[in-house]
Amino acid sequence: MSVTPLSSLLPAVGVVPFVRNLAAHGDRPAIVTRDGEITYAGLAERVARTAERLGPGRRLVLVIGANTVDSLVAYLAALYAGHPVLLVPGGHDAALASLVDAYDPDVVVGPADGGWRIEHRRAASAHDLHPDLALLLSTSGSTGSPKLVRLSQANLQANAEAIGEYLGIRDTDRAATSLPLHYCYGLSVVNSHLARGAALVLTGLSVADACFWELFGESRATTFAGVPYTFDLLDRVGFATMDLPHLRYVTQAGGRLAPERVRRYAELGRRAGWDLYVMYGQTEATARMAYLPPDLALDHPAAIGVPVPGGAFRLAPVADHPDPAVGELVYAGPNVMLGYAHSPADLALGRIVDELHTGDLARRTGNGLWEIVGRRSRFAKILGLRIDPQQVEGLLAAHGVVATCLDGDDELIVAVVGVGDPRRIRRLVADEVALPPRAVRVLTLPELPRLASGKPDLVALRGLAAAEASPPAPAAVGDLCRLYAEVLDRTDVTPELSFVDLGGDSLSYVEMSVRLEQELGHLPANWHTRPIGELRRPAAASGPRRRRALETSVALRAAAIVLIVGSHIPLFTITGGAHVLLAVAGFNFARFQLTDADQRDRLRQVRTGLARIVLPTVAWIGAVMLVSDQYKLSTLLLVNSIVRPEDAPHGWHFWFIEAVVYLLVGLAALLGLRRVDGWERRHPFAFPLGLTALALLGRYDVFGLDARYDLPSALVAGWLFTLGWAAARADGVRQRLLVTAVAAGTVPGFFGQPGREALIVAGFALLTWLPTVPSWAVVNKVAGVLAASSLYIYLIHWQVYPHLRDLPLVALAASLAGGIAYAALVNRVWRWATARRKRSSRRDQMTPGRSVDGPTPS
Repeated sequence: MSVTPLSSLLPAVGVVPFVRNLAAHGDRPAIVTRDGEITYAGLAERVARTAERLGPGRRLVLVIGANTVDSLVAYLAALYAGHPVLLVPGGHDAALASLVDAYDPDVVVGPADGGWRIEHRRAASAHDLHPDLALLLSTSGSTGSPKLVRLSQANLQANAEAIGEYLGIRDTDRAATSLPLHYCYGLSVVNSHLARGAALVLTGLSVADACFWELFGESRATTFAGVPYTFDLLDRVGFATMDLPHLRYVTQAGGRLAPERVRRYAELGRRAGWDLYVMYGQTEATARMAYLPPDLALDHPAAIGVPVPGGAFRLAPVADHPDPAVGELVYAGPNVMLGYAHSPADLALGRIVDELHTGDLARRTGNGLWEIVGRRSRFAKILGLRIDPQQVEGLLAAHGVVATCLDGDDELIVAVVGVGDPRRIRRLVADEVALPPRAVRVLTLPELPRLASGKPDLVALRGLAAAEASPPAPAAVGDLCRLYAEVLDRTDVTPELSFVDLGGDSLSYVEMSVRLEQELGHLPANWHTRPIGELRRPAAASGPRRRRALETSVALRAAAIVLIVGSHIPLFTITGGAHVLLAVAGFNFARFQLTDADQRDRLRQVRTGLARIVLPTVAWIGAVMLVSDQYKLSTLLLVNSIVRPEDAPHGWHFWFIEAVVYLLVGLAALLGLRRVDGWERRHPFAFPLGLTALALLGRYDVFGLDARYDLPSALVAGWLFTLGWAAARADGVRQRLLVTAVAAGTVPGFFGQPGREALIVAGFALLTWLPTVPSWAVVNKVAGVLAASSLYIYLIHWQVYPHLRDLPLVALAASLAGGIAYAALVNRVWRWATARRKRSSRRDQMTPGRSVDGPTPS
């Protein structure tokens, strides 16, 4: 491949050496993506083309940062052509507009209209640009603060070389971009690996996404970087059990990682054959200032380690500090910034600082390691983002909210005066500073505590925040939030949200109820609609108990599926389980689809529920049809109970699933009418009871239609579903008695089988009167797995037990195990599809646009 010579494109000022020398690495891989590899020669050619389009005259170039080839090429091309780069985060329009307004860049490069566009705002720069200036980065997250760090070409090169040296980066290494390009830590990963001729596995996926790890393994990645929150996600996705044979080291920075977690991950790495590098840095030092050698992590997990090659620390005295060994950490080295910029006029300045006062309080241990013990300033470092509380206060003031902000333990505390909507304030702050909502805590106060000077009393505010956060029981709210996040695969869990608020459905409900009972020692009434922060372990349940409780609907689902399969084998004959499941389906429909959300969200929840039933059902039936003639097209299309073909003797196998699907479709159409939706909201108990009365016309075949036309099961047995719905809405003894009476009065005679009918009535009684049933921990675990897999067990058991009829116990066990395995497969595919859909949505939002003067940069 021929590479366009670049010397003619460059201005007379210096260029960062690792950018200038990209082509020297030849055909080595530089970038690995899902779409393939780009060699260093290919990358250099793309950089050359984009550098030429940026032009030779030195101008201020704003690049919208993203973990994409286009964004990376734009960043490198601007550096190569000698243009100072203002690198800003994508997806934050307010911050972008603020910086554009404050610095008036000459060129803007970013996504637009289906491609990437270079917008030349003027032919010659409007600014006086110092010849050493190479890069401008924000220190305050995504608030759009005009305070920027000015970095030189020498800064970038020095820090890239230092990182490459202490990490021992090889040209065979492949670093996954687990952090954003615009974030100094994420950018340092890019710079240091390109400086060493190593490859970047370029992705915008989160480590919480299974597709990230698929790409990591397929591309033989050797390293990734993380902030403290990254390690929360790693715990959630089971990182400790992953098989990553090429992983050489993991780096951590962006905030303090708890010593116990440092020790745990260091030990995990020791066993698995990779190293953990705990590091310390700031944007003002281009990224890294210190690192802890991996062999010291187990014995010194609280230390930041030693200065990076070429750097040095000293302590500046802090007046009135009680420990004379503690001072403000001051760093000196070739990676120290030129200084700050507050306006375009500052872009003409050269170096005005020689060392960096970090604002961190530190001490040096007897073995020469450095430790951070606190902060001097109000700047908060939360989940790897450096947040300026005063900037956030200004943003809130613009929205009419009087507030004081301060950092907590990996959260931003927002103390507001007067009565406000905490959810609105939390979302407003989270959106402005790019923090997940769970990391923003709103503290509502009648007035702010103040010092004699009139300034807010931050010490008093911290005390109020700590008092509010103190849990009255051993089950910490933070632990419950992490549990919800794990089960629901959400990153925005906060104590004010409930299971239903977070989109929980009947499938995730099973696992959540079992694990919540294990955590709390009991299941609070209506826990699925109560905010997480209200869920507490009772004082009398402070220790472990052998006797536990199991949510009744979970117990019924587990018992019913065992009875269904066992009766079909037959190992025993106890029928009625499927009709109990029909009642439970109605019960769960009321709880998870008919939430307090608006009509559109309700219908979306119904559609999602339908998809989670129909897709795995059709997939299984289709797979069976490929290898046998057991089912016909009517079965695959779930219309067997309507067309009833004579040549489909096994089509009735899925009558239950057809009934649930027809009922959900019909009810979605009914509730899609605005007036009907309003009736249901105003009369939550009377509405399903009225539907039950209508459905009983089919049960008793009042008009003789069933005898004449053999009606679908949804019309004949649908009253069980709507009565289960009414049971979920029953509030008080009278309403529960009414549901029980209706069940006891209508079920007998339906089958002409007293034992079967008694089982169904008993199921209704349990569902209506008992939120939980007594159990044991081991039973809870088994019941949870069976209940969560009940649909899939029902699907596959028809193909399993006939081959094992002579061994009925084995047939039962095999049917249950097969269904559990199919459930695991479906859930994995569902998570993959959800992640892919989210990625596609993000790509649609950030799809690179075409330039007004041609495609760019790739």
